[in-house]
Parts: sequence; C-alpha cells; structure tokens
Amino acid sequence: MAESPAADAAAAAPERQWPGEAAGWYALAIIVLTMFLTFFDQTVFAMLAEKMRASFGLSDAALGFLLGPASVVAFVFVGVPLSRLVDIYPRKMVLAAGIAVMGTITALGGIAQSFGQLVGTRLFVGAGGSAHGPGSYSLLADAFRPMRIPLVFALVQVGFVLGTAGGTWGGGQLIAWTDTMPDRIQFLGLEIFSWQLVLIVIGLPGLLAAVLFMLVREPPRRTPPAAARLVPDDASLGRKILAFTGFDAVRAINLRGATYWPLFAALALSAIESQGLPAWRIPFLSRTYGWSEAQIGNLLGPMLLLAQLAGIMLGGTFVSWMNRRYKDGNIRACTIIFSCTTTFAILTPLMPYAELALGCMALTAMFGLAGAPAQNAAIQRIAPNEMRGQVTALYLFMFTFFGAMGSFVIGTVSTAVVGDPAKLWQALLIVAAVFMPVATFFMWRAIRPYREEVARLEKLGI
Repeated sequence: MAESPAADAAAAAPERQWPGEAAGWYALAIIVLTMFLTFFDQTVFAMLAEKMRASFGLSDAALGFLLGPASVVAFVFVGVPLSRLVDIYPRKMVLAAGIAVMGTITALGGIAQSFGQLVGTRLFVGAGGSAHGPGSYSLLADAFRPMRIPLVFALVQVGFVLGTAGGTWGGGQLIAWTDTMPDRIQFLGLEIFSWQLVLIVIGLPGLLAAVLFMLVREPPRRTPPAAARLVPDDASLGRKILAFTGFDAVRAINLRGATYWPLFAALALSAIESQGLPAWRIPFLSRTYGWSEAQIGNLLGPMLLLAQLAGIMLGGTFVSWMNRRYKDGNIRACTIIFSCTTTFAILTPLMPYAELALGCMALTAMFGLAGAPAQNAAIQRIAPNEMRGQVTALYLFMFTFFGAMGSFVIGTVSTAVVGDPAKLWQALLIVAAVFMPVATFFMWRAIRPYREEVARLEKLGI
C-alpha cells in the first residue's frame, strides 16, 4: 500500500536534536544564582522595613507601598514589552542585561538621599528583573527534554529557597553590623543612613552574574516547523509595535480563557497573601513579640531553609505521583497544596508565642513552594512556543503585580481598618482569611479545563 504524502514528509523530516545537557545544567546553575540574588535582595530589603520606617517617618501604608508596588509600577509598563525581547533575541543577553541593571540600581539605593529617591530605585529594580522569569523558563524549556522539565523547574526554586532563607539570616547579620555604626555616616561624599550600606553590599554581585550569563550557550528554539510566525517580516511598523504590548499573548489566552483565567486568578489572589506576608514578617514579629532583626534572622533563616527544601521535595514527589494518575495532576496537586497553605497562613498571626508564629510561617512557606513547580510546568505545557515568553510574562505578572500589592494591602488594612500599628497581626489575619480561600477555589475551578486542554494538545502531538 502506498504511503500518504504526510507520512512521506514525516519520514523525510529530520529529527530535531536536543542540545547537550551539560550546557543546560550550566544555564540552570546561572539562573539559580540569579534567582538567589534576586530574592536575597528582596528579602534583605524587606528586613530593613523598620529601619526605613524610622528613618523616613513612614506610615504602614507608605511602608507597604515601598515594599511592594514601588517595585512593580515600572513592571506594568515594561514587563510585557521586555518579555517580547525574550521571544525574538538571545535570551541569555536579555537575562544578563536584566540582572546587571537590577544589581546596579539596588546599590544606588544605598546612596538615596530621600524617600522619593529610594522609591525611584525600586521602580528600576522591578523593571530590571521583569524579564527574568519569562527568559529563564523559556530558555530552560528549550535546553532540556520535556521529561526533565518538572525536575529542572523544581531545581530553579533552589535559588528562591536559598535567597529567602539566606537573605533572612544574612540580612539580620548585615543589619546587626550596621547597628554598630553611627546612625548617619559619610559615604562617597554623601551623608547616608548606616543601614543603606546593606543595599550597596547586596547589589554589586549582580554585575558578576551578568558576566556569567554571557557564557551560557543559547539553545535553539523548539518551535514546530509548521508554526506561523507571530509577526511576519513584511508586517507594518504598527503591527510590529503591537507585538510588544502583549496583545497577541492576551488573544491566545482568551482563546483558551476557561483554562488560563482561573489559573491566573488563583495565582494573583494567593500572591497577595504569600508575597505580602514575607514583607511584613519583621514588623509583625518585632511589634508583636519584641524580637530584633538579628534574633528573627537567626531562627527564621534556618527554619525557612529546611521548610522550603522540604517543600521542593514534597512538591516534586506529590506532583509526580499525581501526574502519573491524572492528566490534570499539576493543577489537582496545586489545589490540595493551596488548602494546606491557607490553613497555616491563617494560623500564623493567631499564635501566642513568636516561636509558634515562626513555625507556622515556615510551614506556609513549605506548602507555598511545594506548588510552585507544578504551576510553572502547567503554564509551560499549554503555552504556544512562539509566544511562550509573553504568555509566561503575563502569568508571572499576576504573581509579581498582585504579590507586590499584597504588602500595600496589608499596610493599608493596618492603617485604615485596624488603626493601631501594634495590632499588625489583625491585618495579616484579615488578608489571609479573605484572599487564600478564594484563591484555592479558583485553582480547583481550573482542574477540568486544564485536563481538557492537555488532552487536546496530546491529540495534536504536542
């Protein structure tokens, strides 16, 4: 019997070769290092909250703005356009530029002369880091075979774990070091607060990471040969500019809105609490239990390290077990994990002793991290390759934007609803009890449409 033309073409088509994994592991190592520096910066900056509040005379609402929204305002305008660069230029170049900008601007925050200038530095820090997530996930998805991706994405979280745990401990030590100095010191001819030296110390390593990124081997993009170009070469200038706005990615998402939007909503609502709480850990523990930054860092740092490493192992094992049984294993597992996260987030501010509150924080972090690889893998599984960077950017935007808003929401609730800075715990309780149950509902709501989308892609051989 004669072969069909399609079968002939398939037989004649050369099998695409995967790059050597050694290059992929090096890229992963640098991405982990960059993520470590990013979250080390964010964690240490949050640990300076009470110092900044006292130095600049801030309310909780203003402090919440500095800890969160100040870092995402620029993201709103440049995050998606920069993610478009991920889809058309070598990703290692975009990533190198981003970490160099982020480190430099963080260090410049160390010489800020006013609250407004400090806010300005956080604006540019957010812009510099906006392409990191889309660029990293896009590069790794092309550097490793699909069977490796859940493990690789789980290992990426090591940077987050070490950054948050190391930042909690290291930040406490750095702050204790600056506490031995006069409140104001002379630096490069400027008078700065002694705690600002911490920003200079944590910012400069970003330049080293940028150099190491230049040594990464860029993997070929694994776009299917029959896939249409997102923007044809002969497209008008207006059409090319439109591609940088995220319009195409939003249109692709809307075509599968029943799958995407519940995932986006779940991530956004959970981020308000999960990212807002870490920003207020130090003020909460300091005001409620009278602990210093060094005391908190010495205990919470090791606890977070162990809890988050356990979260990676728990999440990887549990999600793999679920995926062997269900096509929607990623999202089904996340729903269960979200329920556990919700429980401990609500319990944290209710604890009578600091040690118990720290324990609940650690368990919240453990379950929060356990679901992260599954969420990321789920989006990479269904996102079109030709616009994966922008789809991922929009997904991570929900996490980044609403996560940053979380610190502002908590600060605003503390100022406008609770009205007493000493009762910050009430604001934490209100935010956790309102947002986390709703986030869990949306994750549950995404199970069936995600399962149907995976089945559709499998029929197409994708």
